[in-house]
Amino acid sequence: MQAELLRFAINGLTATAVHYAVLTLAMEVLSFSSAALANLLAAATGIFSSFIGNRYFVFASTKEAIINQAIRFVWLYSGVAAMHATVLFVWTDLQGYDYRIGFIVATALQVLISYTGNKLLVFTK
Repeated sequence: MQAELLRFAINGLTATAVHYAVLTLAMEVLSFSSAALANLLAAATGIFSSFIGNRYFVFASTKEAIINQAIRFVWLYSGVAAMHATVLFVWTDLQGYDYRIGFIVATALQVLISYTGNKLLVFTK
């Protein structure tokens, strides 16, 4: 269990780095006018990275068909992404605060939801 949590943390940090890199690219290079829309693109990229890492690295759960896991994962992370985008929409687009701080707040909430959801709903043994 402890090793699994460590792998989950490593995978989560990697997926978060991918997410943040795409968010920064969208905001700083592509000049998206909405942090929420930029975050949706970034979240999709981070979610894909997270799925691959969870399936093969964290839970090593490859006996079930990938499509079944992917469907459950997409449902779970669609909710997580919607929450993440909502936090950034309220934090940055409505309140005018720095999107980078909003990203940290949203990601903290994401961590609380994703491990349990993955363990109980997606990568069941």
